[in-house]
Amino acid sequence: MQTAEQLTLTDEESRLLQQGLAEWSGPARCTEEFAVAMGFDGTEDLHRRGIAIRGALAAREPLAPMDWARALLATELAFASEVVGSGYGWSTTTGWPDDLTVRVLRNTQLKLIRTVGPLVGRGLGTRPTGA
Repeated sequence: MQTAEQLTLTDEESRLLQQGLAEWSGPARCTEEFAVAMGFDGTEDLHRRGIAIRGALAAREPLAPMDWARALLATELAFASEVVGSGYGWSTTTGWPDDLTVRVLRNTQLKLIRTVGPLVGRGLGTRPTGA
């Protein structure tokens, strides 16, 4: 099994995750609680760390398993959610048609889950210890 550092995405998969993270600085609307559920410390961390993750993806740098998970979950929610994400506006704001997004997202999900494994309960979607 590949380690998270060895995970290789196609250019298309990398661009999709970068775009998904970028949506949280634009049309997607995040709350503190939602940012924490996605594995960030809050909305400020989502924006700061999101920029760093996008840069690492563009530069083909290794990411920690939690950052892979953050990028994937942030992209899934930005794409699919009309409540907090871009939803119906996704194709307009990103230029990615829904059918292409779903195809690339599914391929990326399989790669990341096989490599990173489950993180729920180990930092993703859980409250920090002592909160």
